This record gives sequence, C-alpha cells and structure tokens, in this order.
Amino acid sequence: MTSTLKYAAILWEYLSEGRQHDTCDLLVVCGSYDLRVCDYACELLRKGVAGHLVFTGNTGNWTRHLWDKTEAEVFAQRALDLGVLQEQFSLEKRATNFAENIAFTKEMFPQIQSATFLTKPNSIRRVKLTLPIQWPGLDAWVDAPSYCFPEQTSNQVGVLGLIDEMVGDIQRIMLYPNKGFQIEEELPKKVEAAWKHLIELGFTNHLAR
Repeated sequence: MTSTLKYAAILWEYLSEGRQHDTCDLLVVCGSYDLRVCDYACELLRKGVAGHLVFTGNTGNWTRHLWDKTEAEVFAQRALDLGVLQEQFSLEKRATNFAENIAFTKEMFPQIQSATFLTKPNSIRRVKLTLPIQWPGLDAWVDAPSYCFPEQTSNQVGVLGLIDEMVGDIQRIMLYPNKGFQIEEELPKKVEAAWKHLIELGFTNHLAR
C-alpha cells in the first residue's frame, strides 16, 4: 500500500466508525452518488427495522454532474426497482447537505421519536456530529453499507475522488462547530497528521473555500 493510501485509510477508519442501527420509527436515507446506500436501506426496510423510508437530497458536488434528477428521485426509483412500494417511502428533494437532510426530514416528520440515518461509510461521523444540532432529543443511529477502502470504492468517484472528499470532511469537522452546524469533536492526532499529509500531496479539491 502506498503512503497516500495509508494516510487515506486512517481518515476512512475514523470517518466510518460507529455504524449501527436499531428498530426505529423511520429510516432516513441521505442521498449521494452511491446507490449502495439505497440498496442497504431497502434491505433494512425488508428486515423490519422501520416501516417507512425517507429519501432526502437535491444535488451535490458529484451528483449535479451525474444525474438529471435529484438524489432523492434517483434513490426512490432504485427502491421501486428493488420491489419497495411507493407508499413505503417519502421524498425530500431540497436538501443539499447533511444539516438540511436532517432538518428538512424533521419538518416532514416532527412526531418521530427514533430514526436510523443511512449514508456512505465515510460520512457516518459527520452525520453523527450534525444530529444533536439539527434534531436534539431524537433517538438516532447512523449506519452504512459495509464495504472496504480502497477496494470497493464507488466507480462514480474513484479512489482519488474519495480521498479528496474525505480530506474535505475532516476540514468540515474542524470548521463547522464554530458555524453552529455540528457539535465539536477533537481530532485524534494521527488523523490530523494524515489529513495534513494528504493536503500536502494535493488532495484539496473538496476543501471549503
């Protein structure tokens, strides 16, 4: 494994820690370029983890160039193709970030007491840090399909694109508490060191400007 991949694996491990789900009122599926998240959400629905799905997402950095529909609509069509019934899901088509995924779902389902949020593995930590700000008091879990870095990286972004994305995620974990978007969390020293090395190697395309 190259030094670049070793540094990236440190970010992947940190960002994807803590995946779990439990029986709950609602499955909230955060849209992205990775349809495996939708597939996994449909699997949890079939297992009875919850009785209803929400697909949330407009477009983002990747998907505005990938599809001519919103992430929510693309995920919903995938769910229909997998045999999920139309009455088993709702669409939220405005959200452009995790804070909005959560806040707009809360607007739609204010009575919900518990929910499992589904996202990409490398987004688990960011969703967990955003939840207490956007939906305080909710019993919530964050889960993702189980796959390995770098071997099972989505073809939509590729390994180098995913490393760029993770470098941006680490930066946002540092910046967003001051903006009121996420709760604060101190980065482990080895994560911060790996992040700095990757920036030096040129992985800066997803840094906040």
